[in-house]
Amino acid sequence: MQLLAFMLFYPIIWVISKLNFRLLYILSDLLFYLTYYVVRYRRKTVYNNLKMVFPEKTEKEITRICKASCRNYIDTFIESIKSLNMSEDEMKSRFRFKNIEVIHEIEKKNQSIILMCGHFNGFEWIFIIDRYIKSNVNAIYKRLSNKYFDRLMKKIRSKYNGILIHTKETRKIIAENSKNNSLDLYGFASDQTPRLKKAVHWNYFMNIWVPIHTGAEMLAKQHNLALVFMRIKKLKRGYYETTFEKITTNPIDYKDYEITDKFMKLVENQIYDEPTLYLWSHRRWKHRDKVSPPK
Repeated sequence: MQLLAFMLFYPIIWVISKLNFRLLYILSDLLFYLTYYVVRYRRKTVYNNLKMVFPEKTEKEITRICKASCRNYIDTFIESIKSLNMSEDEMKSRFRFKNIEVIHEIEKKNQSIILMCGHFNGFEWIFIIDRYIKSNVNAIYKRLSNKYFDRLMKKIRSKYNGILIHTKETRKIIAENSKNNSLDLYGFASDQTPRLKKAVHWNYFMNIWVPIHTGAEMLAKQHNLALVFMRIKKLKRGYYETTFEKITTNPIDYKDYEITDKFMKLVENQIYDEPTLYLWSHRRWKHRDKVSPPK
């Protein structure tokens, strides 16, 4: 069944990847109307998240963000497919790095890096960073249930030598790379919710008490990895600019969870700046109130 599904959809994916950008975004607009108005993909989840996080906003404002978020999600999905048959020069012209020297300065010290980010627009094209840095580019990801689509995703994201590391293999591979003194950059999107039984740290995120992933911080301390925050700005449709902010090159100097809390605050500020570009379709706050905040 998995192979059949892949055989049915892969020709469509290949055709989409060959479209020019004008046609690509016409298709994206059509898919938006289908997704938002017909399929109504996770509309209730998005709406509830926004109402929870922005209780002061009017229904009109919430609806506007819902629609814009869905449009952005579809654009990101389509752009990931487009990268299958997108030239290197074209990707470089559309996904630029404003201050890549932040990464270069850390590399000069022969220190590997954890690159932390939220689920914001344009992150599918980040793998072009391989052309600008010395470090091996790795991304932590959750494996797709369909093994054939999982292989395709790996093919797309490894086009520029990116290596995908399954979440369950993260600790082992980072330990091995550190032991071998290889220079690596690891991408962590750490703003989603951890499993409740594995939650060790809680704090306020968007004024709601929730469990927070701490793996990036713990691994950085264990292997002396620098931590850098990545912020992606959407200049216009199909064009992005990425800036980097060094969190620390000495993670051991911080108390437990201070780095994690600093990262979540950076994501929070990014959301307040442009809420329409955040991925609201996940149930990020599903474990709220499972543990009472300190008085």
